[in-house]
Amino acid sequence: MGVFPMEVPVAEKTLDNLFLDTLKDIYYAERKILKALPKMARGAQSEAVKAAFDKHRLETETHVERLQQVFEILGKRAQGKTCPAIDGIVEEGEEILDEYKGSAALDAGLISSAQAVEHYEITRYGTLRRWAQELGLKDAVKLFDQTLAEERKTDEALTGLADASVNRKAKKAA
Repeated sequence: MGVFPMEVPVAEKTLDNLFLDTLKDIYYAERKILKALPKMARGAQSEAVKAAFDKHRLETETHVERLQQVFEILGKRAQGKTCPAIDGIVEEGEEILDEYKGSAALDAGLISSAQAVEHYEITRYGTLRRWAQELGLKDAVKLFDQTLAEERKTDEALTGLADASVNRKAKKAA
């Protein structure tokens, strides 16, 4: 034997590990989004866009609570894991807020950023829901179903808002 200690074999990674890592990821993401939404609401020009962000902030608080319930189901402490993807999406939203402040296109850009967040969340929750099914976590599946429905509804509402007025306003301004 040499002077170096023997390497300990890495434990086999399983769907359980992946599920927990992804749960930590979305928990971090939801908490990050919760901090970003008030800033987006304050920056929005349209009262309808402000109201949409305020409404989603309230829903996001519920999403965080549901995630905490899933951690409880697993017997784990609720904790996040840094998510570079959501950090980047939120940073892009902040850039739009700064670069388009006062312009007719600001609200269209903010809606676009919010939808990038929604699509990320829908992807994560859809995956977690499927894995929870596979792992026999029926109570978690129900919680993910509720959140997925709300995320999809928010995405549709943002599209409706953009189509109804925000995109035309951004296009017409010179």
